Amino acid sequence: MAKIVISENVSLDGVVEDPTGEEGFVHGGWFEQYMGNDRGAWAGVEYQEALGADALLLGRRSDEYFGTRWNAAKGEWPDRLNSLPKYVVSSTLVAPVWRNGVVLHGDAVAEVSKLKEEVQGEIVVYASRQLVRTLLEHDLVDELRLVVFPVILGSGERLFGETSKKTSLHLRDTRAVGEGLSILRYTVIR
Repeated sequence: MAKIVISENVSLDGVVEDPTGEEGFVHGGWFEQYMGNDRGAWAGVEYQEALGADALLLGRRSDEYFGTRWNAAKGEWPDRLNSLPKYVVSSTLVAPVWRNGVVLHGDAVAEVSKLKEEVQGEIVVYASRQLVRTLLEHDLVDELRLVVFPVILGSGERLFGETSKKTSLHLRDTRAVGEGLSILRYTVIR
Protein backbone atom coordinates (compact mmCIF):
# COMPACT_ATOMS: atom_id res chain seq x y z
CA MET A 1 0.00 0.00 0.00
CA ALA A 2 1.25 3.47 -0.86
CA LYS A 3 1.91 6.26 1.57
CA ILE A 4 0.52 9.69 0.63
CA VAL A 5 2.94 12.49 1.50
CA ILE A 6 1.93 16.15 1.32
CA SER A 7 4.95 18.31 0.47
CA GLU A 8 4.35 22.05 0.62
CA ASN A 9 6.12 25.37 0.81
CA VAL A 10 4.18 27.53 3.28
CA SER A 11 4.48 30.87 5.01
CA LEU A 12 4.71 30.76 8.80
CA ASP A 13 0.96 31.40 8.97
CA GLY A 14 0.21 28.57 6.53
CA VAL A 15 -0.39 30.57 3.33
CA VAL A 16 0.30 28.69 0.10
CA GLU A 17 -1.36 31.11 -2.32
CA ASP A 18 0.63 32.52 -5.24
CA PRO A 19 4.18 31.76 -4.10
CA THR A 20 5.66 32.92 -7.42
CA GLY A 21 3.58 36.10 -7.79
CA GLU A 22 1.95 35.08 -11.08
CA GLU A 23 -1.67 35.05 -9.86
CA GLY A 24 -2.03 38.66 -8.78
CA PHE A 25 -2.37 37.99 -5.04
CA VAL A 26 -1.41 41.12 -3.07
CA HIS A 27 1.30 39.18 -1.19
CA GLY A 28 2.29 37.00 -4.16
CA GLY A 29 5.93 36.25 -4.85
CA TRP A 30 6.77 35.37 -1.25
CA PHE A 31 8.66 32.23 -2.29
CA GLU A 32 11.40 34.16 -4.12
CA GLN A 33 11.31 37.12 -1.76
CA TYR A 34 11.98 34.99 1.32
CA MET A 35 14.13 32.26 -0.23
CA GLY A 36 17.23 34.35 0.38
CA ASN A 37 20.46 32.41 0.10
CA ASP A 38 18.70 29.13 0.89
CA ARG A 39 17.89 28.03 -2.68
CA GLY A 40 20.67 25.41 -2.82
CA ALA A 41 19.75 23.91 0.55
CA TRP A 42 16.05 23.91 -0.38
CA ALA A 43 16.74 22.33 -3.78
CA GLY A 44 18.79 19.62 -2.06
CA VAL A 45 15.88 18.74 0.22
CA GLU A 46 13.46 18.69 -2.71
CA TYR A 47 15.78 16.54 -4.85
CA GLN A 48 16.21 14.00 -2.05
CA GLU A 49 12.43 13.88 -1.68
CA ALA A 50 12.06 13.26 -5.42
CA LEU A 51 14.55 10.39 -5.19
CA GLY A 52 12.39 8.79 -2.50
CA ALA A 53 9.11 9.26 -4.36
CA ASP A 54 7.49 6.51 -6.40
CA ALA A 55 4.79 8.72 -7.94
CA LEU A 56 3.32 12.22 -7.82
CA LEU A 57 -0.31 13.17 -7.22
CA LEU A 58 -1.53 16.57 -8.38
CA GLY A 59 -4.58 18.66 -9.06
CA ARG A 60 -5.22 20.03 -12.56
CA ARG A 61 -3.75 23.49 -11.98
CA SER A 62 -0.62 22.10 -10.35
CA ASP A 63 -0.11 19.68 -13.24
CA GLU A 64 -0.30 22.60 -15.66
CA TYR A 65 2.03 24.76 -13.57
CA PHE A 66 4.72 22.11 -13.04
CA GLY A 67 4.39 20.54 -16.49
CA THR A 68 5.04 23.79 -18.33
CA ARG A 69 8.15 24.39 -16.23
CA TRP A 70 9.66 20.92 -15.81
CA ASN A 71 8.94 19.10 -19.09
CA ALA A 72 11.78 20.88 -20.92
CA ALA A 73 14.15 21.17 -17.94
CA LYS A 74 17.36 19.15 -17.88
CA GLY A 75 19.48 17.86 -15.02
CA GLU A 76 19.30 15.20 -12.34
CA TRP A 77 16.38 16.72 -10.42
CA PRO A 78 14.21 17.51 -13.48
CA ASP A 79 15.04 14.13 -15.01
CA ARG A 80 13.92 12.40 -11.82
CA LEU A 81 10.68 14.38 -11.55
CA ASN A 82 9.88 13.98 -15.25
CA SER A 83 10.42 10.21 -15.08
CA LEU A 84 8.01 9.67 -12.18
CA PRO A 85 4.46 8.52 -12.90
CA LYS A 86 1.99 11.31 -12.23
CA TYR A 87 -1.67 11.04 -11.31
CA VAL A 88 -3.78 14.13 -11.89
CA VAL A 89 -7.14 14.46 -10.17
CA SER A 90 -9.52 16.39 -12.42
CA SER A 91 -13.09 16.27 -13.65
CA THR A 92 -12.33 18.44 -16.70
CA LEU A 93 -8.82 17.57 -17.87
CA VAL A 94 -8.45 15.35 -20.94
CA ALA A 95 -4.67 14.94 -20.98
CA PRO A 96 -2.09 15.97 -18.37
CA VAL A 97 0.51 18.60 -19.23
CA TRP A 98 3.37 17.09 -17.23
CA ARG A 99 4.81 14.04 -18.96
CA ASN A 100 4.09 10.53 -17.69
CA GLY A 101 0.72 11.68 -16.39
CA VAL A 102 -2.60 9.90 -16.10
CA VAL A 103 -5.88 11.64 -15.33
CA LEU A 104 -7.95 10.28 -12.44
CA HIS A 105 -11.56 11.04 -13.40
CA GLY A 106 -14.55 10.58 -11.18
CA ASP A 107 -14.75 10.74 -7.41
CA ALA A 108 -11.37 11.95 -6.12
CA VAL A 109 -11.63 10.07 -2.82
CA ALA A 110 -12.47 6.76 -4.51
CA GLU A 111 -9.78 7.20 -7.17
CA VAL A 112 -7.04 8.09 -4.69
CA SER A 113 -8.10 5.27 -2.34
CA LYS A 114 -7.77 2.85 -5.24
CA LEU A 115 -4.41 4.36 -6.20
CA LYS A 116 -3.11 3.85 -2.65
CA GLU A 117 -3.90 0.16 -2.99
CA GLU A 118 -2.27 -0.19 -6.42
CA VAL A 119 0.97 1.77 -5.97
CA GLN A 120 3.78 0.83 -3.63
CA GLY A 121 5.99 3.40 -1.87
CA GLU A 122 5.54 7.16 -1.57
CA ILE A 123 3.05 9.18 -3.56
CA VAL A 124 4.05 12.82 -3.10
CA VAL A 125 1.55 15.66 -3.50
CA TYR A 126 2.96 19.05 -4.53
CA ALA A 127 0.90 22.26 -4.25
CA SER A 128 -2.74 21.26 -5.07
CA ARG A 129 -4.29 22.83 -1.96
CA GLN A 130 -7.87 21.82 -2.79
CA LEU A 131 -6.78 18.23 -3.32
CA VAL A 132 -4.77 18.32 -0.07
CA ARG A 133 -7.84 19.46 1.85
CA THR A 134 -9.94 16.67 0.34
CA LEU A 135 -7.30 14.04 1.11
CA LEU A 136 -7.00 15.22 4.72
CA GLU A 137 -10.76 15.35 5.19
CA HIS A 138 -11.03 11.71 4.08
CA ASP A 139 -8.07 10.31 6.04
CA LEU A 140 -5.96 9.58 2.97
CA VAL A 141 -2.83 11.48 4.06
CA ASP A 142 -0.04 9.64 5.85
CA GLU A 143 2.63 12.33 6.19
CA LEU A 144 3.04 16.12 5.95
CA ARG A 145 6.34 17.76 4.97
CA LEU A 146 6.17 21.51 5.31
CA VAL A 147 8.98 23.84 4.27
CA VAL A 148 8.23 26.94 6.31
CA PHE A 149 9.27 30.33 4.95
CA PRO A 150 10.11 33.11 7.44
CA VAL A 151 7.19 35.40 6.76
CA ILE A 152 3.69 36.00 8.13
CA LEU A 153 1.55 37.12 5.20
CA GLY A 154 -1.61 37.81 7.20
CA SER A 155 -3.98 36.91 4.38
CA GLY A 156 -4.30 34.49 1.51
CA GLU A 157 -5.34 30.91 0.91
CA ARG A 158 -3.97 28.67 3.60
CA LEU A 159 -3.06 25.05 3.16
CA PHE A 160 -5.46 23.93 5.84
CA GLY A 161 -9.08 25.01 5.58
CA GLU A 162 -12.08 24.25 7.70
CA THR A 163 -12.74 20.54 8.22
CA SER A 164 -15.40 18.47 9.88
CA LYS A 165 -12.92 16.90 12.31
CA LYS A 166 -9.53 17.20 13.96
CA THR A 167 -6.45 15.56 12.48
CA SER A 168 -3.88 14.46 15.05
CA LEU A 169 -0.23 14.55 14.06
CA HIS A 170 3.06 13.24 15.42
CA LEU A 171 6.18 15.36 14.90
CA ARG A 172 8.81 13.16 13.22
CA ASP A 173 11.48 15.69 12.42
CA THR A 174 12.27 19.37 12.38
CA ARG A 175 15.40 20.94 10.96
CA ALA A 176 16.79 24.08 9.45
CA VAL A 177 17.11 24.32 5.69
CA GLY A 178 19.82 26.83 4.94
CA GLU A 179 19.77 29.98 7.06
CA GLY A 180 16.11 30.97 7.02
CA LEU A 181 13.87 28.03 6.14
CA SER A 182 12.76 25.11 8.27
CA ILE A 183 11.20 21.78 7.46
CA LEU A 184 8.59 20.15 9.65
CA ARG A 185 7.70 16.48 9.15
CA TYR A 186 4.56 15.04 10.69
CA THR A 187 2.89 11.66 10.45
CA VAL A 188 -0.87 11.46 10.70
CA ILE A 189 -2.12 9.56 13.74
CA ARG A 190 -5.07 7.35 13.02
